[in-house]
Amino acid sequence: MASAKDIRVAPVSRSAAEACIKKHHYSGKVLNNSTLHFGIFIDGIMHGALQFGPSLDKRKIQPLVKDTDWNGFIELNRMACGPELPRNSESRALAIAFRLIRKNYPHIEWVISFADGTQCGDGTIYRASGFVLTGISKNKQIVEFPDGLRESRIVLEDTRRPRRIELAKRYGAKIGGSASMIPFLDIGAKVLPGFQLRYIYFLNPEARNRLTVPVLPFSIIDAAGAGMYLGKTRLKQAISSTPTERGCNAHPDALLNTGEISVKSDSIDAE
Repeated sequence: MASAKDIRVAPVSRSAAEACIKKHHYSGKVLNNSTLHFGIFIDGIMHGALQFGPSLDKRKIQPLVKDTDWNGFIELNRMACGPELPRNSESRALAIAFRLIRKNYPHIEWVISFADGTQCGDGTIYRASGFVLTGISKNKQIVEFPDGLRESRIVLEDTRRPRRIELAKRYGAKIGGSASMIPFLDIGAKVLPGFQLRYIYFLNPEARNRLTVPVLPFSIIDAAGAGMYLGKTRLKQAISSTPTERGCNAHPDALLNTGEISVKSDSIDAE
């Protein structure tokens, strides 16, 4: 029986990575700004993919680590593994991808990624792979329609997006010209409660000394009520170090403008 040690990670084309992400990632969506694409192979067949690229809001992310160059960090914005891959393939694939990035892009000092604690999971894989937790914040950016379809709030409020018009026609929402999602709420859509969790991995260990926000203990996830596993809220379940959440990383495209509250409330952010 194959194990995670048998997987191979190698650069692939954008089209190959995107096809795999669309098949296996919970969102079924890709990000157009991804620039590094890796395939995850077992027995010569690709069953998973990782995609890295610049953060959409680099000016906000860059100061998290002092004296970081503009191109000194990158975001893991999609990771997904099919069921054919052995257990623990995610953490193994990340380790190999990080070695490849260190070797070929030595100017990149750290990697940031976001776990979607609204739809998928709180970042079990990241914790098992050596990421540190640097922020937890409420997420009010995922909207669910009466038939179960989910869309990001930013899409519903952006009057320039054809997708907004498409959804308005589909559900009979009278959107007009205002940048508001109220017309969608009026036809029965609802904002899903949940959290966004921010993780950082240091390719250059020295860069951790320049982190400008506190590292949060993993125990804070459950204390904040942000625990989630495979799309289900985890209340008192102990945090596992076993990577079993597949395709559960998120991205600020669906998690912008999250509300951040203090440790005394029901969510936490390190800023």
